[in-house]
Amino acid sequence: MKKFFTLLILTTALLFSNTAFSIPKLNSYPTAIATLFLDFDGHNVQSSVWNSGMPFNCAASGMTDPQITEAFYRVAEDYRPFNINITTDSTVFLAAPLNRRMRIIITTTSSWSPGVGGVAFIGSFNWGDDTPAFVFSDRLGPYSPKMIGECISHESGHTVGLSHQSKYTETNCYSPIEQYNSGIGTGETGWAPIMGNSYNRNMSNWNNGPTPYGCNSVQDNLSIIASQNGFGYRTDDYAEALNTSTHTLQGNNFNVNGIITTNTDKDAFTFTLPANSNFILSVIPFNVQGNWIGANLDTRIELYSSPTTLIRDYNPLGSLSVSIDTILNAGTYYLKIYGTGNSNIGAYGSLGAYTISGNLGSLPIHDVHLGGTVIDKNRHSLNWRIIADEPIKTIEVETSGDGSNFKALTTVTPSATKFSYQPFTGTTVFYRLKVTSEINQTVYSNTIALKGTGIAEKPFNVSTLVQNEIIINASGSYRYQLLDMNGSKLASGSGLPGINRLGMANRSKGMYIIQLINNDPSTGNNTQQTERIIKQ
Repeated sequence: MKKFFTLLILTTALLFSNTAFSIPKLNSYPTAIATLFLDFDGHNVQSSVWNSGMPFNCAASGMTDPQITEAFYRVAEDYRPFNINITTDSTVFLAAPLNRRMRIIITTTSSWSPGVGGVAFIGSFNWGDDTPAFVFSDRLGPYSPKMIGECISHESGHTVGLSHQSKYTETNCYSPIEQYNSGIGTGETGWAPIMGNSYNRNMSNWNNGPTPYGCNSVQDNLSIIASQNGFGYRTDDYAEALNTSTHTLQGNNFNVNGIITTNTDKDAFTFTLPANSNFILSVIPFNVQGNWIGANLDTRIELYSSPTTLIRDYNPLGSLSVSIDTILNAGTYYLKIYGTGNSNIGAYGSLGAYTISGNLGSLPIHDVHLGGTVIDKNRHSLNWRIIADEPIKTIEVETSGDGSNFKALTTVTPSATKFSYQPFTGTTVFYRLKVTSEINQTVYSNTIALKGTGIAEKPFNVSTLVQNEIIINASGSYRYQLLDMNGSKLASGSGLPGINRLGMANRSKGMYIIQLINNDPSTGNNTQQTERIIKQ
């Protein structure tokens, strides 16, 4: 008996309809041996298993071209590891073999199948009779590219042999608490299985987890897709071996695309630095809107100084991308890139496309040396030297509490060579400079550590001789008033702990008064400090 499966929807509201003026012709892998056709422009269905075998017409999806494109790329990324082409072109679909193709009809004709986001028959991909599956765009959002893309992958997952994936408690193995596993987590790494309910999580992928038939009835999505449908994984693009055949990253600036096809796949690269220099590299998983939206791959990088010597393993648990910004000695280095897990999910389904971008070789900024000392028992005085062939565009002072995770403290003028700061803390403060040249190449200085005393004579340190802005270093949240010498209020507002800036560029030269009131919620006391400001 043919099994018929649906994907339930959580939101069903028909608010409006969009119209695509043309259907973009998109293909994810044109040379693949199998085809999944996303049919957005309507179709006359003639099938022995739908509508009691009676023909019926399906209207178009009602989606705009940008919505169609986003939904397409979400599905394309879900199937990226496999030897299958996701297409919106009917001619590509019709040219594919009958037993290696599937049509998913995305339509607003939904009244014949109430209460669901889509319907499909399990295993229908290789029936060889063009039995389609359906996704009802008017019920998903409506017309949400995120929800429609997730539903397309879910229903097409049924066609390639997959059942639903469910969630159980540790004490009940027989009755799922969620027939459609809704996943876990929030934000960038929030995850749910494609064959569960992935509408409300950013990261969705194929999973090895339990079905509605019991917690011990585990379904290996990847093995089923790759072994039961006449297509397997696509060919590996980069080998893992670290040797003379390893793919070389060429040039000072590079941009290379790759795909992690299996959860044992590691892509290796090598590069050579002719001199000691900064090394800047990022690996970004494919995503549809920036900020890693719709990414399937959580990336990890290993950096080697020789084929056998690992320098560092980069694996941020809260981010799907990886960034390296360090200083390396002259020599040959190797990278391994692969999929990994995070705080919400393991590495099983962490597959998909990525882009490596970075900079190799000597930079026009040759040296940035940072020094510093503690003065007056509680103030940190920083000074630096920059040697560069190109003019400097920006200098940013960064701080850290642990010497690893830095954040911006303030930006100083490109000609500045020193800066002083009261940290208002009794712990050690780490400092470094981020220097960017006029041609947008960035170098970091060495890191220094200065002890904070936590002792301060005043709650505010204020620059009193100014040109374009007043710099206020505050120990806590505060309110302020800017007055002229006659006592008339010119401006007021609030600020946060740390460095704050108050613009003065549009004010006349002369003397001003600033009143600062420190808000202390722990005691309810307010400390007021008044400073004279001279605008040059």
